[in-house]
Amino acid sequence: MKEGLRQCAAWLHTWSGLVVGWVLFFVFVTGTAGYFQHEITRWMQPEQPMAQPVGQTAPVATMLAAALERLEKVAPDAASWRITLPHETLIPRGWQELAIRWEQMPEAGHDFGATTIERLNPHTGAVLPAQAEPRATSGGTGLYRMHYELHYMPYEWAIRIVGACTMLMLIAIVSGVITHKKIFKDFFTFRPGKGQRSWLDAHNAISVMALPFFLMITYSGLIFFMYSYMPAGRDVIYGSGPVERKAFFQELQEQTEHHHLPINRPAASWGPVLAAASTTWGEGGLATITIEHLKGKPPEIILAKAQGGSVDFWNPPTLRFHAETGKALPDEPRPGGSAALTQSVTLDLHEGLFAGIWGRWLYFIAGLLGCAMIATGLVLWTVKRRKHHLSSGQASAEHFGVRLVENLNVATIAGLPLAVAGYFWANRLLPVELFDRAAWEFHTLFAVWLGSLFYALARPLTRAWIELLWVGCLAYALVPLINALTTDRHLGRSLSAGDWEFAGFDLTMLALSALIAVIALKVQRRLKPEQPGIPVVQEAEALAKGIVKGIGRGGVA
Repeated sequence: MKEGLRQCAAWLHTWSGLVVGWVLFFVFVTGTAGYFQHEITRWMQPEQPMAQPVGQTAPVATMLAAALERLEKVAPDAASWRITLPHETLIPRGWQELAIRWEQMPEAGHDFGATTIERLNPHTGAVLPAQAEPRATSGGTGLYRMHYELHYMPYEWAIRIVGACTMLMLIAIVSGVITHKKIFKDFFTFRPGKGQRSWLDAHNAISVMALPFFLMITYSGLIFFMYSYMPAGRDVIYGSGPVERKAFFQELQEQTEHHHLPINRPAASWGPVLAAASTTWGEGGLATITIEHLKGKPPEIILAKAQGGSVDFWNPPTLRFHAETGKALPDEPRPGGSAALTQSVTLDLHEGLFAGIWGRWLYFIAGLLGCAMIATGLVLWTVKRRKHHLSSGQASAEHFGVRLVENLNVATIAGLPLAVAGYFWANRLLPVELFDRAAWEFHTLFAVWLGSLFYALARPLTRAWIELLWVGCLAYALVPLINALTTDRHLGRSLSAGDWEFAGFDLTMLALSALIAVIALKVQRRLKPEQPGIPVVQEAEALAKGIVKGIGRGGVA
């Protein structure tokens, strides 16, 4: 091999990032929105009541007695009872009221029975009326799911496409570290207005700034669907059919067939049980109480701690007691052992479910840096290729491949954020009674995105960049105004009521508008599209200088 390791790594870094860069940008934009998916969903359903400050609740013993009395009345001999005490929840994020849930005994041939949920007044135990059904929307969860489902295609195809792109991104990250032997030194170097050099400085600085996050988010993304990406070993031993796959997962997770027996009100004294929870987790640490009786086991009372504070999010600590005697029962071994724990922690790190508000903002900012890293890499490629073709005597005709990448860059980097703003517009402007309304919100998003591609193809490159950036700036700035015109949940009311979820969304839209405005203004000043006849090489160099300078002064690099 004539070329050295760094030269080979540079080639691998360039092409592994380019061929999937637009898909990765889509994945990062929609995935980053997912860190506030519940807040976005709540904004997209303004019919939901405003978040109320957490007030004084009744004593746990009082609420428990009221819940048990109601369950004994409406669900005798059920398969299981669950009482959810008031507490802060992370999924969905907000305040959980006192609620009860019961599962009926399953009918013959069914594994589970019908379930019912009721909300109770914590002081009186009275059943609260059902909340009005909000407007149909996929909300923030829909944006989050798009970052691996891609929409408009079969699920199995989508996760495999995203998996291939994720693997190439992991290769690009590792090869990029090998290529830039002075990458940490270059992190402190940014030279605006230097064309290709500026793009490289910005790309290096952004990449190093959140490098641990990029490595974690990429590797953990592959772990999510590892059985779909590497099914050969499982299929050879167990088979590839649905029954065989079910047997594989049951053995992997150490699951056994359990049959529920009818339950009734526990005879155990609740005082020591609640005292044990208070001693172990502190006041307010108890989230749910489950009562069930599995065949071959004693009837149990299972206490679960409130979620949060642990990266093993889906497996909160529990305490188990005999439902008749109140005697503490030993903890059951965790299914799957250390391997399952490692996988669970890895997935929780990817989703950031354990994080509080400031942790989620750190995730969000790191996600925006990932978008900037991909964007700078894509535009850097076009700048370098422009110079290469011009230096080789091809200045008389535009190279088709370079021009295609440039148009795709405009449509993706400037057009996709605009399309997301269109998604929020559609939520407020589409008729509430529209059939399949949630699907039409997605149709609007992709229609705007496709329209930005056609616009980029029809307009000169410099004008397309400037105009789409300014339209995106205006689109985000108008989201709070459209919200105020179509609902009674305007920014002023949200702030006065202390509803920071609703107000935070509007303020974030204004902040994103300001950020895009800074970039658009710097690009416009550098490109000056009103000057006719700008040569292609000057256009490319000016584009690099303008956008990088805009990103740098906007606080990204």
